[in-house]
Amino acid sequence: MVQTFDFFFSYGSTYSYLSVMRIGNLCADAGVQVRWRPYNARAIMTEQNNRPYVGKPVKTRYMWRDVERRAAQFGIPFNGIPPYPISPSTLAHRVGLVASQEGWCPEYSTAVYRKWFIEHKEPTEQTHLASVIAGIGHDAVAVLAKADSVPIGNLLDSETDEARRLGVFGSPTFAVGEEIFWGDDRLEIALKWWNERK
Repeated sequence: MVQTFDFFFSYGSTYSYLSVMRIGNLCADAGVQVRWRPYNARAIMTEQNNRPYVGKPVKTRYMWRDVERRAAQFGIPFNGIPPYPISPSTLAHRVGLVASQEGWCPEYSTAVYRKWFIEHKEPTEQTHLASVIAGIGHDAVAVLAKADSVPIGNLLDSETDEARRLGVFGSPTFAVGEEIFWGDDRLEIALKWWNERK
């Protein structure tokens, strides 16, 4: 039985930018169907006292240089350091769950990260999200209303609970069944693991 390949990520995660931009082509080439699973990484990291860059300017400088290097390595656009950290609002995540239910999460997530990393506009602001949603051909008013509903709020909680159950502690994380791989640099390793067990 082929294991699922789950992509747990948060829209406030810097390294998730690299994975969002890479995972579609890599998984298509490997014949892997991805489940895009936005979750509240900030909630889990706060619970674990695991905020790796807050109040750590030396580590933060390294992180941005590392993201820039990896982006160059993979031919991913990098337009200098975007606003960071961003607002703790979960609206982008809730819209991501609507998109996941309706089958357009990859397009939405790519557009959200381009808005943040290329245009330097925070993806947590409703006006920016409305622009993203409309720009990929969806009704922004309807999508934002659905994202603000109780069922989608509950879904975000349940996705975060599932990440917590698996032992996810950061974003991005790839899960093959119960096996988890954390970090953009583990994407290829996770795909190899999946391939060896399909």
